[in-house]
Amino acid sequence: MLSDRQITSRRLLLVAAGMSLLGTAAGCRAPWNDGEGRVEAGVDEIALPVMPAGAEGAPGAAPAASASAAPPVAASAAPSATAAPSVVPVRKVLTEAETKPVYELDAARKVVALTIDDGPDPRHTPTVLALLQQYGIRATFFLIGESAVEHPALVREIADHGHHIANHTWTHPDLRSLSATKVRDELVRTSDLLQKTTGRQPTWFRAPGGDWSPESLKVAADLGMRNMAWSVDPRDWSRPGTSAIIDTVLKDVRPGSIVLNHDGGGDRSQTVAALKAYLPVLVDSGYLFTAPPN
Repeated sequence: MLSDRQITSRRLLLVAAGMSLLGTAAGCRAPWNDGEGRVEAGVDEIALPVMPAGAEGAPGAAPAASASAAPPVAASAAPSATAAPSVVPVRKVLTEAETKPVYELDAARKVVALTIDDGPDPRHTPTVLALLQQYGIRATFFLIGESAVEHPALVREIADHGHHIANHTWTHPDLRSLSATKVRDELVRTSDLLQKTTGRQPTWFRAPGGDWSPESLKVAADLGMRNMAWSVDPRDWSRPGTSAIIDTVLKDVRPGSIVLNHDGGGDRSQTVAALKAYLPVLVDSGYLFTAPPN
């Protein structure tokens, strides 16, 4: 069994290796900009694994890469989450390729995108945030509007931790069964609320259940949002058991995976327990975690 000192040294070596690898590849295509069903993770979007403050070999009293503070990209790309801008945000005009759902990242590097759906939830979201901060992981939270409006302080906390805030509709319906007008209302209401709450205009959207409709793709594009799917689904929403969630993630994850988990929509204690178990395994296996820039 490895000692604490050996584990610490190993993680620090992984950080150094990750920096070297990503620095070499930083001149590649723009991050999160591939329209062929994959997106490339760039160095600016990756939160490297860090050790808790005070750990042997850890820098100072607070790790520089800690998820408790927004990384440089988030700080420069978005205003403070505590004050909404007074002007209407400029929404990006997407290419046709960028309107297609993205299912995986570039598999050339050992990166994973962790995505958290159906929150915010006052029972489970704070625990998830603390866990992500412990490992210096930056994730993407797909928030439901009717939950976000009930817990605005929690939405701001997610944003203030540097995580990416994304649109997951207002009521979590099956978009394929809705009229064009109702689909637009679901997405517009949620984007407007998240903009007012965090000062950040959502730039990514996920259809509930991954069930996109032609209208939802059109509305998302009109709002300047790309569509993020996933490649690893432990079906944690069905509460299959903590061991089943862990086994599925560790069996299916590979470089470039987008992992789906949930912090809302019901009892997510199994998901939280699974995250506590599989995140350190992925970190110690050399995986780095990525999210789009805010």
